[in-house]
Parts: sequence; structure tokens; C-alpha cells
Amino acid sequence: MPFRGRRSLSAEELKLHFSLQALRHDIVSAPLKTKVRKAAVLMAFEERDGELCLIFTTRPTHLRAHPGQISFPGGKIEETDLSPLHTAFREAEEEIGLGADNLELLGQFPSHRTFTGFEITPVLALVKAPFEMRIDPGEVAECFYVPLRFFMNDKHRQVKRFVRQGHNYKVVFIPWHGRLIWGATAAMIDLLCRHLKDEESLFRRR
Repeated sequence: MPFRGRRSLSAEELKLHFSLQALRHDIVSAPLKTKVRKAAVLMAFEERDGELCLIFTTRPTHLRAHPGQISFPGGKIEETDLSPLHTAFREAEEEIGLGADNLELLGQFPSHRTFTGFEITPVLALVKAPFEMRIDPGEVAECFYVPLRFFMNDKHRQVKRFVRQGHNYKVVFIPWHGRLIWGATAAMIDLLCRHLKDEESLFRRR
């Protein structure tokens, strides 16, 4: 069944959605022309009490890049990494103890460019089984879950337009229980939700 916002999406339904239709939307991105630092993040979905959730981290305030911001587990693509997928899986294990053997790959979204000079590739995967979270305090201040159903409600994703360096662009903001998800992380969530809405339309046409 398609997702209609009145109930949570199951892991099996999510896998089915990703197998049916290619991505048709662009991710909100900065119009950078300079050399960028490449990174990858893991959009990890875990079923908790029958509800599919996304895993988030809050970055410590001592970090140079994006201090205090909410993000997905991830980091810079190292020379020894074989691909963005390898980076995302490696960083998830280092940051929160989520091992690659406990992940089922769903796919990969287009890279998102930021005005801070990063090009970030989102990798999407399902957590196969509950795991014991082990947080690296040097990289993560806290880790928390947000139900996917919350993001699928369009009213919870606020889009504002800004002008920077002569370019008009939009930034997505998502308030959640006293926290604010925005920037690259929110842009990836917005792309995910628009993609799933397309799948819903596909089901309805059948």
C-alpha cells in the first residue's frame, strides 16, 4: 500500500518504493563553482515499535565544520574509501556503532553542495536488526530518532528563499521537539519525501 500520511511506512514498503521508480527530483544545492571537499552521510532507517524512523546525530560544538548542527552519521571521503557508500558505512560504525553487516542498502541520492564548501552524497540503508548504540563523543554529542511519518507531512518541512552570491536559492527548515533540522540534512529529507510522494502517485494510478 502507498503511504498516505495516516500511518507509518514499513521497511518492506520502503524497499518496494525504491525499487519501483527512478528519482525524478533535484536536491536543493548551492551553486558552487570552487573546489569542494567530498563527504558522504548515511540516511539510516530503523523500525522501532512498528514505526520506521531515521537516525540523526548532533555534532559537538568543538568541531570546525557545522558545529552543533543536526546531521546524519557521516564524514569526509578518505583516500582509502572505495566509494561514498564505503565512507557512509564506515563513519556510521565509527560514530554510533552501526556496523555495515547490519545494513541493507536501498540506494544513493545525488550529491548536495553546501556554501561551506562540501559536496555530500546521501547513502540510504535499512537497519536489519536493533543494535547497541556506541557514540564517539569526539564526533557526536547525541543521537536520536525521528519517525519518517513526521517528515512526510508537508507542513513540517518549511522552505524559505534566500539570495547569496547573486543566486536565489531555497533552504529547508524542520523543527522537531525543540531542535531545528536545516541545511543539507533537511534538503536530503525533503528530497526523500518528494520521492516517496511520487511513489504514492504511482500506486494511485494503478
